[in-house]
Amino acid sequence: MDIWRVFSDDDREQWEFEPLAGVGPLRFGMTCAEVIRVLSPGRDPNVRRFGELDERGLTVYCADDALVCVAVDGLTGPQITLDGERLVGRVPSQLEQWAFGYREQHDLTLRYSHTADPELFELGLILRAQRAGDFVVSRPVFLAEPADVPWDVVPGREWSRF
Repeated sequence: MDIWRVFSDDDREQWEFEPLAGVGPLRFGMTCAEVIRVLSPGRDPNVRRFGELDERGLTVYCADDALVCVAVDGLTGPQITLDGERLVGRVPSQLEQWAFGYREQHDLTLRYSHTADPELFELGLILRAQRAGDFVVSRPVFLAEPADVPWDVVPGREWSRF
């Protein structure tokens, strides 16, 4: 197995992002047990182990028993689209250029996190980067609500991913 292999779009599940509502079958505000039932059918939903769900290429974060944040692995996660634009496994600079245009078109705020990741604030979308061998690909993070201070909402372990 090649640990740096970036899946093609044909090898990924295809999901849509609905800003501040959900990502694919995941709805923000779902309980931890509901998230487990959706992502890992057959797994005991009473087991509350959140972190990477390698079989789906996702990292999910709950607070107060509610889904608040989803990060999608840039190598193996589902392909998430917003208005037809692919957000996962892309060259970060190209996605940043898309974000500039999207911001202008929709009159949104584009700002940068403390790790220099572009963020479309009103959408709760942070366009992080993730290493793929000698390359870097996009690893989007989706939030249940806009975060004035993203590092207060997104767990520290997510910021340490590269």
